[in-house]
Amino acid sequence: MDKILIVDDDVAVTNYLMVFLMQTEEYESTVVNDSLAVPDMLDSETFDIILLDMDMPGLTGLDILREVRERELDTPVVILSGVNDVELAVNALKLGAFDYLTKPVEDEKLLDVLRSAVKHKSLHLKINEMSLNLKREDLTFKEAFEHVPTQDPVMIRMFHLAEKMAAGGLSIYIVGEHGTGKESLARAIHKASPRRDKQFVAIDVPAWEPEVFSSELFGQAKDWSGAKEDKPGFLEEAAGGTLFMNNVGSLTLPVQVRLLQVIQHSEFYRDGSTKINEIDVRIIASSYLDLASDEYKDKFSRDLIYHLMINSLQIQPLRRRVDDIPLLAEHFLEIELAKTGKEISGFSPEFIELLKGYSFPRNTAEINAIIASAVVNTDDDIITPDSLSPYTLEMLQSGNGNGNGNGK
Repeated sequence: MDKILIVDDDVAVTNYLMVFLMQTEEYESTVVNDSLAVPDMLDSETFDIILLDMDMPGLTGLDILREVRERELDTPVVILSGVNDVELAVNALKLGAFDYLTKPVEDEKLLDVLRSAVKHKSLHLKINEMSLNLKREDLTFKEAFEHVPTQDPVMIRMFHLAEKMAAGGLSIYIVGEHGTGKESLARAIHKASPRRDKQFVAIDVPAWEPEVFSSELFGQAKDWSGAKEDKPGFLEEAAGGTLFMNNVGSLTLPVQVRLLQVIQHSEFYRDGSTKINEIDVRIIASSYLDLASDEYKDKFSRDLIYHLMINSLQIQPLRRRVDDIPLLAEHFLEIELAKTGKEISGFSPEFIELLKGYSFPRNTAEINAIIASAVVNTDDDIITPDSLSPYTLEMLQSGNGNGNGNGK
C-alpha cells in the first residue's frame, strides 16, 4: 500500500478521508490536524503522497509546499482546498503541487488524481535513475531535436526514448499541456526516423467540422458528396511518412474505429467507397486530455487509446522545468532577431527573474509570444522589463496566467 499523509485542520474531513482511503485498500493513511507538526514528520518519515489543505492555522498549505520543495522531496503533493482561487492554485503549482482540487470533490475524481500522482512519482524516479548518465550530445540524431531547447534531465531522457521509438514503425502518442511543443516533438521524431525523407503532415483535429473531417482524413471516392473525381485525404498525402494528429480527443467514434484499422492493419477506405486500400504511414497522435481515464471511456475507443499508449511520451510543462526558461528566452530571441534584423545582445537579470517567477500556463508558446513582443517594443541593446507592454508586465509581476494548460 502507498503511504499517504493527510494534512487538514478539519477533523471531520480527515476522518472521512482516512476511512474512505482505507476502504480502497490502496493507501495507508497518516492524519495530521496540526500543520505545525508536518516539518518534523517530513524529517522522520517517508510518504508516497501528501494530500494537503490550503487554508490552515499555523502553517498554510503554501508553507508546507515550500518545506517539501526545500527538502527536495520526490513526494507528489495534491491540494484539496475549500478555496476555489485561481491565484492560489497557480502559486501552489509553481511550488510543485501535482494538482489542485477544490472541496467537495467526487470520490472517483480524487482517487484518479491520487493514482496519477503516485504513478507520476514512480515514473519520475525511474527516469531520474536512467537519466543520470544520459546527455543531449549522446543522441544519434541531435539535429532532429535542436528546435526543442531544454536542459531538463527528464526532457533529455524523453528525447532518448523518442529517438528509440522513432527507429521503429509503431504509432506514438504525445501527451502535454497547451503550448508545450507537441508538434515540435512530433517533427523531431519524424526527422530521427527512417521516414525522414518522406512527407510530414500535421493536422489539428478540432479545426475541422466533425461531419467533413472523415473525408479530409480518409479521402473520398468519385461521385461521393458531389466529388467529380477521387480525392485523396491526409492519410494518402502522408503515405510513406508521418501523419501528426493533434487533439485526437475531438475525433468522433466512427473515425476512431477507422483510424484503429489504419494502425492495426495498415489499410483504409475512402468515404463513399468499399474498396480497401493499403497504406504505409506512421501516426503520431497527441492530446492534452487523459483519454485513458474513466471520464472518456464512452467517448474514446479503449482499443484505440491502448494501441496509441503502447508508445507514449509526456512533455513536462514549463512550470516543472524553470531552469529551461532562460534557455528558451535566448532561443526565441534568436528567432525574432533573424526576423526583424534588430541587434539586441540579450536580457537584463531583472527580466529573466521576472520570467522565472511566472507560471506560464500556455508554456513555451507563451514565452515565445512574450519575447516576440519585447523585441518589437525595445529600441535598446538589451531587453528589460520596460520592453514589455503594461498588460504583459503586470501579468508577469503577478506570477499568474489566465487559463489552463491545454490544447496544442
